[in-house]
Amino acid sequence: MSKQRGQKIAPTPIPSNIGVVDLINNYFTAYNSARLREVCQLLSKDVFQDGVTVGVSLSGAMTPAGFGVSALAPLIRNGFIDWMISTGANLYHDMHYGLGFELFAGNPFVDDVKLREEGTIRIYDIVFGYDVLLETDAFIRKILQAEPFQKRMGTAEFHYLLGKYVREVEKQLGVQHSCLLATAYECGVPIYTSSPGDSSIGMNVAALALEGSQLILDPAIDVNETAAIAYNARETDGKSAAVILGGGSPKNFLLQTQPQIHEVLGLEERGHDFFVQFTDARPDTGGLSGATPSEAVSWGKIDPEELPSTIVCYTDSTIALPLVTAYTLNQCSPRPLKRLYDQRETMLATLQKDYLAAKTQPSDKVPAAVVGDAEQGVATYPCGRLIPNSP
Repeated sequence: MSKQRGQKIAPTPIPSNIGVVDLINNYFTAYNSARLREVCQLLSKDVFQDGVTVGVSLSGAMTPAGFGVSALAPLIRNGFIDWMISTGANLYHDMHYGLGFELFAGNPFVDDVKLREEGTIRIYDIVFGYDVLLETDAFIRKILQAEPFQKRMGTAEFHYLLGKYVREVEKQLGVQHSCLLATAYECGVPIYTSSPGDSSIGMNVAALALEGSQLILDPAIDVNETAAIAYNARETDGKSAAVILGGGSPKNFLLQTQPQIHEVLGLEERGHDFFVQFTDARPDTGGLSGATPSEAVSWGKIDPEELPSTIVCYTDSTIALPLVTAYTLNQCSPRPLKRLYDQRETMLATLQKDYLAAKTQPSDKVPAAVVGDAEQGVATYPCGRLIPNSP
C-alpha cells in the first residue's frame, strides 16, 4: 500500500442544502479547487487574525461587475482588509455605483459598432450607457476643484477625499450599500494607485491641470507610505500579508514594499509573511502577473521561511472572490479596524527616523571590507553594499 501523503479523498454525493463552507472544505478536492480551499483555510485560520496587517492588490475589471460593493466592502467593514493597491480604473467604475448609476449584465457576443452608435459601453458582458462615463467625469471634475484637492498629495489622501464626497452623494441618494471608495473612507482604509494617470480619474486630473489646477499626485509619497505600512506591520502586529487579485502593476506595488525597506533604505530584510494570489497568468512568459512566490523570494519580497504560507490559485478572480468572502464572513470573527489611513504620518515618521539612523550609522557598525573601500572614496548603499565607480 502506498504511503499516505495527504488527506484521503472520500467522495460523497453533494447534498441539496449544502453551505459554502462545507462545499469548499469537503468538495474542492484537487487542482485549483484544492488551491482555493487552501486559500480559504489559510486566510481564515492564519491571515485574518490578530497580529497580521493585510494588504490587498486589485486589478482586472472587478468593480464594474459589482465586487467592490458585494465582496470587498464587507471584507473592509469586518476588518479583514487593512490597506489596498488598486488600478485607477477599478476605483473609477466603482464610483458609478456610489453615484447611483446603473450597469447591466449583457452578452459578450454583440455588435460593438452598433453599441457605439447607440451610446452603449461594453466591458465584456457588462453594458452601460456612455452618459454614465460623462456624468462620472463631470462629478470628478467638479469636486476636484474644491480647495482640499489644490495641493500635492499621495493617492491615499486623494482617494480618501474622493471617498468622502462619494459617501455624501450616497447619503443624499439613499444608496443602500456603499461602494468601495466610500467604505474605505468610512473605515480608514488607505487605497493607493500605482499608476494614477492610467485611468479616467487620472485623465480628469490632467484635464484640470490645463485649467490651472494645483493638484499633483506624487508617486514618491505612495512609495514611502506603503513601505511604512509594511515596516510598521512588523513593529506593531508582527506579520504582513499580501493578498493579490489578478496581477499587473498593483501586485508589484504591494510586493515592492519589502525591497524598498531593505534594498533601498537599508533596513530589515525579511519579506511578506503571507502571499496569496488568484491569477490566470503563466509564469513562463516572464510577466509579473504570473510570477510565483518562490521567484519573489529572490527579490526579498517574500520571507523564504514562510513559503508554506504562500498559495497561487489559477482561476478567475470573479469566481474566487465571492467564495472567499462568503467563507471568511462565515468562519472569522470581525477584527477591529486598524484605520491605517489615520496613522500614515506616524508610520512614515518612524520609517524616516530609522532610515536616517541607518544611513548615518558609525563605521564600526558597517562590515570591515566596506569600511576599507569607503575610506578610499568608494560610496556605499545605506545597507553597506558597494556602489560601483563610474567608468
